[in-house]
Amino acid sequence: MESDAQDAQVAARAIGRRILVVPAANEQEFDSAFTKIVNERAGALLVGSDQLFQDRVDRIVELAARHAVPTIYDNIITNSPAVGRLISYGRLRGEGLRESGVYVGRILKGEKPADLPVIQPTRFELVINLKTAKTLGLTVPLTLQVAATKVIE
Repeated sequence: MESDAQDAQVAARAIGRRILVVPAANEQEFDSAFTKIVNERAGALLVGSDQLFQDRVDRIVELAARHAVPTIYDNIITNSPAVGRLISYGRLRGEGLRESGVYVGRILKGEKPADLPVIQPTRFELVINLKTAKTLGLTVPLTLQVAATKVIE
């Protein structure tokens, strides 16, 4: 996850933006993380796909709603933004699971894991929740809505 944050920092600098990285090693650190996000006046929150965040996504949604922080989730965490989740983006979940099954099958047939190619995802999903946007007082540009795989009205 650390390299993801570094990549995001490089990309942000390239377009003249700043990214505030707020780590949380356990659920007890979520409140202080959100306090820092609010105090630093962050414009949005991007939640990583770490297992901790997957397991506690409802708590993150609750805190984001309480503090009115627009939040984007990797679709590994959630396939579609439910109440309170503004956007999810990432590879199509089913494809990753299918590829895992194919790899397991190849290994069970005798192939060495080290000989298997690394597969990069090629299809991604963008889901936007307009209800959450409205609650946060945000207007999602039509161009982004058109580009989305799914828009929740």
